[in-house]
This record gives sequence, C-alpha cells and structure tokens, in this order.
Amino acid sequence: MVTRGNNKRTIYLDDRDRAFFCWTVTRIAKKYGWTVLAYCLMENHYHLLISVGDKGLAGGMCELNSGYAQMFNARHGRVNHLFGKRYWNRRIKTDASLWNVVRYIVQNPRAAGSAKTLDGYRWSSYSATIGLACADIALARDEVLRFYGRVQETAIETFRVFCSASAL
Repeated sequence: MVTRGNNKRTIYLDDRDRAFFCWTVTRIAKKYGWTVLAYCLMENHYHLLISVGDKGLAGGMCELNSGYAQMFNARHGRVNHLFGKRYWNRRIKTDASLWNVVRYIVQNPRAAGSAKTLDGYRWSSYSATIGLACADIALARDEVLRFYGRVQETAIETFRVFCSASAL
C-alpha cells in the first residue's frame, strides 16, 4: 500500500518524524493483527507491504494516517491535510507478485536517487531483512525470507540478488 503527501509534499521533516511514524505503524499493526513484510519511507510517501489480519485494513489505515498527520501538524505548527488522496493498495495473489512488490519497495530509494545501494538507505526494510540493521517497524523478517529459501543464509543471498536486479 502507498500513501502520498498532499500535492506530493514532504511528509517527514526529520528523523524524529520518521521514528514516530515507524512506532505508529508498529502499534497499529499489533492492534489490527497486521504482519509487516516490507516498508520504505520516502520524502513524500511511504510503502507498506502487509498481510492484513482479521480486523481488516481500513480502520487501521485511518488510525495510522490521521494519528501521524495530527502529530506532524502539531509538531510543525501546520494545519489542514498532510496526505493527499486515500491510500491505495492491491491484493497480491502469487509468490512472483510478492517478490516483485518487495523488490519495488526496497529499490524505491535507489530509483529516486536517495541512495546508491539498497543497504545505504536508513528508512527501508532491506537492511533489516538481510540482517545488517534492526528494523524500525516490527518486521516479519523470517516470514519474508522463507519465500526466498529454507536455509536462512541461502534465503538472504537469494533475496539480495533478486532485489539488486532491475525489475523486468
């Protein structure tokens, strides 16, 4: 799922904003039974790949976006909408689609010129998935890696190679 800033404006002004957003995602995910498989916070939007629990998606997204926007506006002396249109999402039906969505999410900073390497961007799940950093959002790392292999070292290497390749 993706949510973009109103008029493509910045939605994080500093790392404190990003950290609060990550904490909020983790809290909402726990409350609504979501499993976070991948994420990336960009300057004017964010990506979340989640498995939705029994409590659904809409209520959690409303709580996530409105709660973060209220904090952001209060902290930065702003009013009105932080986010543009409603979040957008699609159901992933195949393992191949899941692989491609994960790759798209973690490649976003490199494609935007924010990082030269996938592990060079702080606010993505990539480094946590390959074991180089702690995740900022409660991440189902082992669940993600199972899609890439049964043995963790092999799964990490397969994940690295796949994510480094250009999307078709």
